[in-house]
Amino acid sequence: MSQSVRIPADVDREDRVIGPLTARQLLILAVTAVVLYGAYNLTGTVVPLPVFLVIAVPIGVTAAVLALGQRDGVSLDRLALAALRQRMSPQHRVAAPEGIRPVPEWLGSRVARTSGTGRSTRKGSAGAAASVVSPAALRLPAEAVTDTGVIDLGKDGVAVVAVCSTINFSLRTPAEQESLVATFGRYLHSLTAPVQVLVRAERLDLSGQIAELREQAGGLPHPALERAAREHAEYLDQLGRATDLLRRQVLLILREPMLTTGPTDGLGGASPLAALTAKRRTAKQAASVDDATRRAAEARLARRLGEAVELLSPSGIVVTPLDAGQATAVLAAACNPDIVIPPNSGLAASNEVITTAPEEGWDASAFGRAAFPADDEFGEAEDAWDDDAEDPDDYADAAGRYR
Repeated sequence: MSQSVRIPADVDREDRVIGPLTARQLLILAVTAVVLYGAYNLTGTVVPLPVFLVIAVPIGVTAAVLALGQRDGVSLDRLALAALRQRMSPQHRVAAPEGIRPVPEWLGSRVARTSGTGRSTRKGSAGAAASVVSPAALRLPAEAVTDTGVIDLGKDGVAVVAVCSTINFSLRTPAEQESLVATFGRYLHSLTAPVQVLVRAERLDLSGQIAELREQAGGLPHPALERAAREHAEYLDQLGRATDLLRRQVLLILREPMLTTGPTDGLGGASPLAALTAKRRTAKQAASVDDATRRAAEARLARRLGEAVELLSPSGIVVTPLDAGQATAVLAAACNPDIVIPPNSGLAASNEVITTAPEEGWDASAFGRAAFPADDEFGEAEDAWDDDAEDPDDYADAAGRYR
């Protein structure tokens, strides 16, 4: 006889070991208590108890706040470690895959001299030393994007990004809702590798739709339709000026490691010791990854993507893989989500030369004479040049013909 089992909504919630305390919180409190107790035993005969409490109570309160406090669902000890790691890491990162080259001496001395202007002599050297920028190479998880849209993550494997259509769950009947939940549950039970469902919001640019409405309004068969089209274009224009328009996009990210390490879930999977051993073995073998291993990982990734398309299609969700340009645009938008013009495959890369074909009526003479004479003008130029004569006027006459 089957029965329903309630699964908690917060599947990432840590297990409680003693009461409401997790293993991490219990470890922090226990270590703090042991340290304070040991310090009291060592200094009990020398330091009075009130003096020891003045020192121990703030330490204990700080440890309790770090262990029990949370902000935005993240414990304060993790936030403190992240802040310390960010403080210790380089503050200036540049895109330099070939490595950071040393700053020239003349440039470093100029920066130090400029930063010290207007400061006292005693603080000038310290301020100049603190203002020197020491850049570091920017290391991103994604190393390259193949022509098929597969993202190369280096030693972490490969990944692919697909966009998913949405469905209105609240407008469905209870039977339809149960069917949708069952369909999505079947897909979740089929997972054997990491999967991420990303719901993101990005800026929406309606300038193209507005221009198209205004352009095609004159060709509508009835004046009322033309008036309605122009009014709708005006409404969209005013809406874009009054507020920030956003659109929601659902992305499905599938990641496949280079080498299979067994089950990755916690339901009937490997023990923690076996998982740690497999992880170390994978780290040692990551340096010897060849093209065959990479192609095998891409084949597994393609098979998983096909399973996602097949299992989610009964619920009405259309999964469309992104090509190389679209995947690159998604990665670029993730690095700078507040950009006014969202990146897309039509934009030129940083190392491409932007050119355009000349339009009709292009007047080349409007920008002056060419720097070098045309082929048919070389004959006249050579006649005006006298190689035998050493008259300086020959240089002036030849140069003046092409001013």
